[in-house]
Amino acid sequence: MLVKPTSIQTWFALFVAISALIGAITGAAMTFVLTGTFGLQFGSSASVSDAVMESRIVELIEEESATIAVVERVTPAVVSIIVKKTRGELVDAGSSYYYSSPFLDSEGLTDEESAELIEVSSGTGFFVTEDGYLLTNRHVVDSENATLFVVTSDDEELPAELIDVDPFQDIAVLKVEGEGFSTVTLADSDTIRIGQTVIAIGNTLSEFRNTVTKGVVSGINRRVTAGFFVNAEVIEEAIQTDAAINPGNSGGPLINLLGEVIGINTAVSYQGESIAFAIPINDAKRAIEDVRVYGRIVRPWLGVRYVLVAPEDVGDLDIDFDVGALVVAGEQPGEVAVFEGSPADRAGIHEDDVIVAVDRVFLTEDAALAELLSDYHPEDSILLTLLRDGELVEIVVTLDEYPSEL
Repeated sequence: MLVKPTSIQTWFALFVAISALIGAITGAAMTFVLTGTFGLQFGSSASVSDAVMESRIVELIEEESATIAVVERVTPAVVSIIVKKTRGELVDAGSSYYYSSPFLDSEGLTDEESAELIEVSSGTGFFVTEDGYLLTNRHVVDSENATLFVVTSDDEELPAELIDVDPFQDIAVLKVEGEGFSTVTLADSDTIRIGQTVIAIGNTLSEFRNTVTKGVVSGINRRVTAGFFVNAEVIEEAIQTDAAINPGNSGGPLINLLGEVIGINTAVSYQGESIAFAIPINDAKRAIEDVRVYGRIVRPWLGVRYVLVAPEDVGDLDIDFDVGALVVAGEQPGEVAVFEGSPADRAGIHEDDVIVAVDRVFLTEDAALAELLSDYHPEDSILLTLLRDGELVEIVVTLDEYPSEL
């Protein structure tokens, strides 16, 4: 039977009306159920959020108060280090950048003008003893014929004496005459953890003294190269941080929230953003001890030049070790593998020997030869395990003090 168009429209309208009614009833039912079931939970969530927010605010206030407290406690021990040279010397060296007249030469200077001290660079340091010993970076003060001064947190400028620089690390020890200086507390840098909060204090851009920045430990045991060209040097086991470190901060303290120094700020990566490095303070404790006992920094010396190699680099051997120190000559004339008359030479170590252990402690990527030797003193006797002609050989070596002329 055919259905008239008007009948189809009527049935369609009725179907739409019924569908709308069912939808309305279903929607109302769902709203009632959801409101009843979850309404209390939503209300409870809001109340929990308030409590959490309140707790977080308290934590932030406590952390801020802790930061302020440690900065106030440490800042009096932090100094700006000023490096100066005489105007006459700088003019003779062609450093007319520092003078009002670029055409001025040493013959045009009076004796008084020639002797005038001009600031050429600056950095940061911090007192570690009440009688005036302080730590900084070697590159901050390693300038020939320079006169050193420190500027304390209360703007007093005092002359400083360079006691010694570490031959292996970017560390220097200075001395200021006087007593009763504010000092820092040194932490155990072996206990630091990635993610912990740190604070850096320094003479930022050689202009803004005692600038404070804050961040976290981003990494540990980093191996980085600091400096440029001939002054570049490798820093082993460096602390990586995202606390802002700028030129002038070098030599300043990196501290934890207890106000203890965990490192010496020393290098910035210009390839990355918010990446800086510090020397672990445990590496500097030895320098302080040496200066107090010997009047200088004393380091052990084996007398070999080496490169680190993996087992596969020295042949197919049935000997298990992580990394070795291959005794090898350098590429330049005079860069011998074994220094004549050195402890290694006296003990019979040869070029192409591979040192794999010190006192039967095997070398690793994180504890290579230099790191293991740093725990010893001159005149200590150590047992070296060598790989020679495919066999392990043990040799006793008595260490010397690192020669100052090297």
